[in-house]
Amino acid sequence: MLKLLFIADPLENFKVYKDTSLAMMNASHLAGHQVYFANANSLGAKSTGVHASCEYIQIDKKLAPWFKVISTQDLPLHHFDAVIMRQDPPFHVEYLANTWLLSQAEREGAIILNSPTALREHSEKISILEFSEYISPTIVTRSIDEIKYFHQQYLDIVIKPLDGMGGMGVFRVGPDGLNIGSIVETLGEYGKRSLMAQKYLPEITDGDKRLIIINGQAVPYVLARVPQKGDIRGNLAAGGVGQARPISDRETQIALHLGPILSKRGLFLIGIDIIGTSLTEINVTSPTGFVEITKQTGFDVAKFWLEQLERTLTEK
Repeated sequence: MLKLLFIADPLENFKVYKDTSLAMMNASHLAGHQVYFANANSLGAKSTGVHASCEYIQIDKKLAPWFKVISTQDLPLHHFDAVIMRQDPPFHVEYLANTWLLSQAEREGAIILNSPTALREHSEKISILEFSEYISPTIVTRSIDEIKYFHQQYLDIVIKPLDGMGGMGVFRVGPDGLNIGSIVETLGEYGKRSLMAQKYLPEITDGDKRLIIINGQAVPYVLARVPQKGDIRGNLAAGGVGQARPISDRETQIALHLGPILSKRGLFLIGIDIIGTSLTEINVTSPTGFVEITKQTGFDVAKFWLEQLERTLTEK
């Protein structure tokens, strides 16, 4: 039996019908492990080490609320067999502070997944540049002139902030270049913030595909998030419809390359986004999609995640 601590945003905010963190907790509970929860805002440090206010919970998804708090204790993170970091983005200064605390907890003996060092070093947008052979034409810049020149080259582009999530702040600029100046000025705060621009991929109409990799191994299905009419964003949070599909040869190729590299860096769970054949993002903070794939295919992603976690802890 393992003692597992999940660090996340408040339990009351979980969407019970689709929440990946809940699916992970429930799989752990059903396997007989002890499940603890700590609000990301409760992390701190004192002479006994990095600690958090930890709630030991029982789970029953059929009830409302779906969890029951059995006890609450202030505990050091090294008290647990593993700490699962599931705090949602954006990656702001308090998120950064939590990764510093988690790095200290690692020095005290805690096992943190995903590694706080890896979380800090892998921007979900910029990290794709390491694997340039798989991406579409892309630039990162604060310069409106560079983005305008990029638009002249490709005529149809997408502009997005580096710290966006759920499709927030994503704009398409077509051949007429309409509003490109105001979009870049608004998103980039007149040159104060870096933006990413990418060539528009018309394959988005077939879905923005989420490929889940756990412990370096790809889940055999992707979740294609298909935009609704009049939108370019497939994100489920932006109204996209999720369709589970068998993993393709191209997606397998990307997974076989990226998976082992990122796993060795401490990225136990990642969600790779692919449009057409192009890699567009590498999600490392709190990747989702477990529930939709499981419901549509019968492949229990949370159970697979737990099996890989148990194997990893046995090997340590």
